[in-house]
Amino acid sequence: MGGAGPFAALCILPALVLYVLFLVYPTLNVFRMSLFDWNGLGNAPSFIGLDNFAALVHDPTFVRAFENTLFILVVVTIVTICSSIFIAAVLTRETLVGAGWYRFVLYLPSVLSIVVVAAIFSAVFDQNNGLVNGLLQALGLGHGPVWLGDQNVVMYSVAIAMVWQSLGYYVVLYMAGMSSVPVEIYESASLDGAGRMTQLGSITIPLIWSNIRTTLTFFVLSSVNLAFVLVKALTDGGPNGSSEVLLNYMYKQAFTNSAYGYGMAIGVVTFLFSFLVAMLISHVTRREVLQYS
Repeated sequence: MGGAGPFAALCILPALVLYVLFLVYPTLNVFRMSLFDWNGLGNAPSFIGLDNFAALVHDPTFVRAFENTLFILVVVTIVTICSSIFIAAVLTRETLVGAGWYRFVLYLPSVLSIVVVAAIFSAVFDQNNGLVNGLLQALGLGHGPVWLGDQNVVMYSVAIAMVWQSLGYYVVLYMAGMSSVPVEIYESASLDGAGRMTQLGSITIPLIWSNIRTTLTFFVLSSVNLAFVLVKALTDGGPNGSSEVLLNYMYKQAFTNSAYGYGMAIGVVTFLFSFLVAMLISHVTRREVLQYS
């Protein structure tokens, strides 16, 4: 027993070294480089303090990217999580013909590459031959907008693609949690006159709240990265920066415009923003976990 401690430390050491080398050090280096003016190439970095952060406040493209990222975190999260809970409840509680097929169809987009998802929605939202505009014309509603080229609707188009890609994964997660709720609880509630929606709000959601809380935090944090990849593949921030998001703008500044220090400042803001949002969600959603026997 006396050698268990050193042996455990020896087993953990390789993973700890890799963690520090590939996560902690790069993160700290991002904070450090955000204080420098550097093109990312051969010239020596020049220390400028907080000038990069001061410039962000007056950068309209950064402000738009921040607003778009916040839009995605709020709208896409609410739509995806609420829809996932409702669909999971229907598939779990109701007897549907082909329920397994529905689960498969819903989950399929989650296993697709984001590039494939972008290609699909580029075709769906195509101005001339796209499914959406074709359907609008068939219904006699006229020709729709240029979904990925109109500044007023492009973010809604990106949001739809994100919801479609993410929905099925969370449906499956919530179905797993709902399946563990004893049927007897629902039967007792039915005898007391509670309908399906009342049971969902008063029984199902409280009993799986720990699952919802965890997935909510995970979804918000992963949406920051998902938005970057999808926007990069779908619009690359266009038109005229109207669909720009934080990580895509950071990438452009650091690796396209050779403003490496400025890009790292955007990365620091994104990191701190994500951390604060995660802490806020953890605080707001904290509640006593209900138990059933």
